[in-house]
Amino acid sequence: MSAAQGFLFLLLLLGIAATGLRLVSRRAPIVPYPVLLAAGGVLIGSIPGLHLPPIGPDLFLLAFVPGLVFEASLSLDLDEMWRRLVPISLLATVGVFITVGLVGVLSHYLLGLDWASGFLIGAIVAATDPIAVVNLLRQIGAPRGLEAILDGESLFNDGTGVALFAAVLGTILTSHPSFGDAALRFVLVTVAGAAIGLIAGAASVALLRMVDEAELEILVTLVLAYGSYLVADLAHASGVVAVVVAGIVVARYGSRTGRLQGTQLHGFWRLLAFVLNAILFLLVGLALPTGRLVGVAGLVVAGYAIMSLARAVATYGILGAVDRRASSIPWRWRHMTVWGGMRGALSVALALSVASYPQIPARVSVIAYGMVVLSLLVQGGLLLPVADLLGLRTRTS
Repeated sequence: MSAAQGFLFLLLLLGIAATGLRLVSRRAPIVPYPVLLAAGGVLIGSIPGLHLPPIGPDLFLLAFVPGLVFEASLSLDLDEMWRRLVPISLLATVGVFITVGLVGVLSHYLLGLDWASGFLIGAIVAATDPIAVVNLLRQIGAPRGLEAILDGESLFNDGTGVALFAAVLGTILTSHPSFGDAALRFVLVTVAGAAIGLIAGAASVALLRMVDEAELEILVTLVLAYGSYLVADLAHASGVVAVVVAGIVVARYGSRTGRLQGTQLHGFWRLLAFVLNAILFLLVGLALPTGRLVGVAGLVVAGYAIMSLARAVATYGILGAVDRRASSIPWRWRHMTVWGGMRGALSVALALSVASYPQIPARVSVIAYGMVVLSLLVQGGLLLPVADLLGLRTRTS
C-alpha cells in the first residue's frame, strides 16, 4: 500500500468509526460522543498487525486547531461572556499560571522530575478543552452562565496556554532555563499573536462588508482562520491567540450588524467543527503510545492526580475571590467547572511536539499524553452522573 493509499485508508477507517460511534452515542447518551471517539481510537490503535500512517503534531496544530478555535470564537455568546468576563479572564490567565506552577513544583518534589520537565508538563496540560462538557450541558439545559464560563475560559486559555508553553519550551531549548526569559517570551508571543489577529480580523470585516453571498462569507472566514494562524506561526507568535482575536472581531461585527446571523456561514462552521472533532478525537486515541505508557503508568496516574489538584486549587481559589458569597457563581457551578476542566487535542499536539527535541527527556511527552487521555476517559466518562449529582439537568438529554 502506497503512502497516499494508506492515508486514504486511514480517512475511510476514521469515517466509518466516527459514524458507528455516533450511532452508539445516540442510543447510549451517558458517555459523551468525544469521549467515545477517544476510546474508539485507543481500541483501533491497539489492533494487532494494523499499520497506520504516523500521526505528527503538525497535523493536530495546523489542520484542526485553527478551524476548531475559530468556530468556538464565532459561536460565542458574547453578551453572556461579557457578563462573566472577570472570572473567565482570571481563569484563563491566573488560573493557567497557577496550574503550571503547581504541576511543575509537585512533579519535581513528588514525581522526581527535574524542574524543567515538571514545568514543561504543566505548560502542556494547562489549557482545558471542555468540548464534551459544553455539548452535554446544552443537551441537559444547564445554566447559560456556566456554559459561558467553561466555553470562554477554554477559548482564552488555549491562547495563554500555548503562549506559555512556547515560552517555557523556548527557554529550555536555550539551555538556560529562566523565569524571566520565559515571562518575556510569553508577553512577546501573546502580544504579537493578538496584534496579528486584530489586523487580520479587521481586514476580513472590511471584506465582509462588501460581499452579500454566503459562499464568499464562508471563504473569507475560512481564509481568515487558517491564514491568521499561519502568519502568526511564521512570525513565531501565538497562532491560537491570533485565531481567537480574529474570530471575536468577526463575531462582534456579526452580532452588531446581524449580517452573519441566519446565513449558511454558521451552518458551515458547525459542520466543519463536527467533522474536525470527530476525526481529531479518534486521532487522539490512535496516537496513544500504549507500549511506552506501560513503563510510566505510575507517573501518569500520579501526574493526573497532581493536575486535578492544581485545577481544583486554581478554580476554587479564583471563583471564591471573585464571588465570596457564591451568589452569581453557585457552588454547583464551581464543582462542574473543576470537573469539566478536561484536557484534549491541543494538549496532545503539544505533548507530541516535544518528543522531537533531544534536549527534552522522552518520558515527558509520554507522561503528558497519558495524563490527557486519562482526563478524557475519567472526567468525560462521568460527566452525566456528576451533572445529575449537582442538579444541573433541567431537561432530558
